[in-house]
Amino acid sequence: MTDNNGNPDSLIVKPKKSGLAPLILTLVELLRQLMEAQVIRRMDAEKLTESEIERAADSLQALEQQILNLCDVLDIDPADLNLDLGEFGKLLPKSGSYYPDKSSSESSILELLDRLISTGIVLEGDVQIGLANINLIDLKLKLLLTSGDRTS
Repeated sequence: MTDNNGNPDSLIVKPKKSGLAPLILTLVELLRQLMEAQVIRRMDAEKLTESEIERAADSLQALEQQILNLCDVLDIDPADLNLDLGEFGKLLPKSGSYYPDKSSSESSILELLDRLISTGIVLEGDVQIGLANINLIDLKLKLLLTSGDRTS
């Protein structure tokens, strides 16, 4: 069999809707929106130069376009990147509904993470990773979560 251009079907990648690709794209989109919120915060606080704002905007737009291109190639609806986490709400806000430090009608995990990053938080925990009820890896974690302008 061949595709519309006469190329063999075996060269066309059509992943399933569930799998690793949507999860990775979801995480990349979450990080993109978190970075966008941090850029907006710094713009509002006048901590960025015009050049930095322009570079950040260009980079965020390019990353968003890459995500959309990958969704197209992998046959993933971009709306599927927003996970519904039940009683915790949605992972991402509706497009255009969230602006840092402004209240929104529906909270999202992105909004919570953005606020935690902007104020700073230390997380400690133990993680055990295992297989077939056999503990294989023990992790003891201490994580400082804060925006880049607070670490200096």
